[in-house]
Amino acid sequence: MGATRTTVIDRIVNEQDYPLADPAGETWPQLVKRARRDLAATGSCVLPGFLHPAARDALGPQCASIAGHAYFDVETVNVYNQPPDPSWPPGHPGRIPMRRGNAFVPADRIPPGFIIAQLYASEPFQRFVAGCFDLPRLYPLADPLACLCLNVIRPGQEHPWHFDTNEFTVSMVTQQPQAGGVFEYCPNLRSAGTENFTDVSDVLTGRGERLIRRLPLRPGDLQLFRGRYSLHRVSRVQGGTDRHSAIFAYCEQPGVVGTVARTRQLFGRVLPEHLAAQDRSGRGDRLLD
Repeated sequence: MGATRTTVIDRIVNEQDYPLADPAGETWPQLVKRARRDLAATGSCVLPGFLHPAARDALGPQCASIAGHAYFDVETVNVYNQPPDPSWPPGHPGRIPMRRGNAFVPADRIPPGFIIAQLYASEPFQRFVAGCFDLPRLYPLADPLACLCLNVIRPGQEHPWHFDTNEFTVSMVTQQPQAGGVFEYCPNLRSAGTENFTDVSDVLTGRGERLIRRLPLRPGDLQLFRGRYSLHRVSRVQGGTDRHSAIFAYCEQPGVVGTVARTRQLFGRVLPEHLAAQDRSGRGDRLLD
């Protein structure tokens, strides 16, 4: 089995620069150290040219072929993706409405032979990502829809400002738009114990330009991101081409499944696994989502 996994990694990953199959080598710990440093400093780390050139060339067409399976439902949301609380005072960031126009292709619509599916299931890849986040190990999300998905943003739409429910995010742009669709984020804007409503409101109302960073992301680059604490968005896509990005969902504990409400919001449906898990609590903090 080990030889088979290594062959998969050799075919998909740019092993010359990212030797995932050789954690005992000289380069692997250097990459992990760099990722940890970047994540600690800015909440984000981009590993450019992560894919083998042949895999990078196949990445876009593969993902574009399933983009039609995305669940589209343009809706009005707030930064926490939850109904406004009547107790929130005037000026609370949760009272500021935004339009969410991005959509998701769920895992059960992604063929297992696709590059993103093979990469997601790869043990060397999981081990490397865990090392970069300074974790002993990671588990694939047990959610049958959200474990691996393709984010689709059509021209004229955007993914508005939000925080992630998971402490870390692993993603890869698979298709760039003609214009717009820029990843913007505010590093470590909140912490596990502090919401920092003032700065969140400043960003949402256009007064927080000082807090915003912008990342140029290309197809085949791997992004590691602490999205639980860093406010972020993808700006409005322009031109005639969608923006596509793969999201690889891992957790620190096994068996994690998304909530019924959030799953229905993102995918338009729920499965028995979501209904069975709806009474479990997986949050490690009391932050608004």
